[in-house]
Amino acid sequence: MSVNGQPREIAAGTTVAALVQELGAGSRGIAVAIDRVVVPRSSWEDVVVEEGAHVEVVTAVAGG
Repeated sequence: MSVNGQPREIAAGTTVAALVQELGAGSRGIAVAIDRVVVPRSSWEDVVVEEGAHVEVVTAVAGG
């Protein structure tokens, strides 16, 4: 799988919530998409990241 364009190994059964925690991204202002489909925060605990998935984790930044 890849995270933000970089290859990454994860354990089978890793959820989006676990991946975000592993990345140290926190939880506020974060959006996650798997294969270009946004995963609602309410589903992070339930959605498992499959092998071969392309994951994008983005952080909102305030400012002008």
